[in-house]
Order: sequence, then structure tokens, then C-alpha cells
Amino acid sequence: MQAAELDLVAATPVNHLWPQLVERLGSDRAVQAARQALDLQAMRGQPSTLPVLLVETCGVGLVERAQLRAATGLPLPEESAGLLLFSKRQDALQLVWVEAGAAGEFKPRSDSPV
Repeated sequence: MQAAELDLVAATPVNHLWPQLVERLGSDRAVQAARQALDLQAMRGQPSTLPVLLVETCGVGLVERAQLRAATGLPLPEESAGLLLFSKRQDALQLVWVEAGAAGEFKPRSDSPV
């Protein structure tokens, strides 16, 4: 995925992308898609990147935290484990912080800012 394909400036921060993804795919498949994005971050990412999950296709990629912060103003501490959900169709994004859980468990934190 090319960074230019994500129009972060035009995207509106929302809180409904994760619930929509779970409703559409089911909990297990939505968690699997999120894990794939987090695995990409673990394998190819840097502390300066954040994994992205495209909600329409479940495609994954990486975005620079500084680019996301500049485009949206969202708080992105370097040490936080997070996942950016992005919907091209809705021009929407949701930042989900991830809690450390049992091995292989994906658990969005309830205090995610967006």
C-alpha cells in the first residue's frame, strides 16, 4: 500500500469501524485481520510506524506515526501499541490501542481515544 493512497487529512476520526468490522466478519476473523496488521508491524515496522488495517479489504500496511499525527492531530505516543483502522469508502479512521493479553490474544483497550 502506498502512503499516498491513504488520504489521512480528509478522513474523519470515528469510533465505529472496529464494531462494524466485527459485525461484518465475526469476532474471530476480525481479530485475525488485526493480528496480521500487528504481525506486519512486528516483522517490518519501526518504532516510528503504526500498522494499518483497511476495513473494506482487510489489507494491511504501515503508516508513519509523524505523518498520521500531522494529518489528524491524534495523540500517538511512540511506546504505545496501536492499530489504525482505515475506511476509504467512509473516509474514516479509528485508532485502537492494543492491550497486552495472553499469547496471541488481540484485545482493543476500552479507553482508545478514537
